[in-house]
Amino acid sequence: MSAASAEQPFNSRPLTAIADEIMERHPGYRVEIIGGHLLVSPAPDVPHARALTKLMRPFIAAGLDDGETEVLQGIGLWLPTDTEDYAIPDLAIVDADVEDHLVENNSYEPVCFRLVLEVTSGNWKNDLKTKVAAYAQAEIPVYVIVDRKHQRLHVLTDPAGGRYANHRPHAPGEIVTLPDSIGAKVTLDVDEILKAGQPKAN
Repeated sequence: MSAASAEQPFNSRPLTAIADEIMERHPGYRVEIIGGHLLVSPAPDVPHARALTKLMRPFIAAGLDDGETEVLQGIGLWLPTDTEDYAIPDLAIVDADVEDHLVENNSYEPVCFRLVLEVTSGNWKNDLKTKVAAYAQAEIPVYVIVDRKHQRLHVLTDPAGGRYANHRPHAPGEIVTLPDSIGAKVTLDVDEILKAGQPKAN
């Protein structure tokens, strides 16, 4: 999910308090703090939600929602990029003991995340740039982006030195096999996922 950036340079209130206030006043909005900036996202549209549903199925079918891992939507990931930073990826594969890694503000330590996934919305640059750097600094092993704007599925792996060493975009028609580090063999049909993320023709 993507968002607009809002900066509060002269406000002495904690950004987390401002984020909570925005979410209280605007139910359904998602607020994240990355690099000391507030990112505010409206509620996702139906194609965004449909793409997430399609994406969950292969992870669950591979057994990643039982035993050592869970497949979860919209949980907080505490980031090392600034003192109040956290993101809320659309989908994550996490270790089963994720609740033992709570930091604060309903966000959890990066160490328990095996994969994070974002489906782009209006401001797709946040998912393709801002979050790439943030997730790499958090050393999230695998970052998958469903880029609805450019009709690509990106797979980023091997975080080191604040960046991903490997970044591979995949086009419709490709079948992508994700790294074994997520805990099981999972393949994604790029065409199917990208089609799910588009409005249905009338």
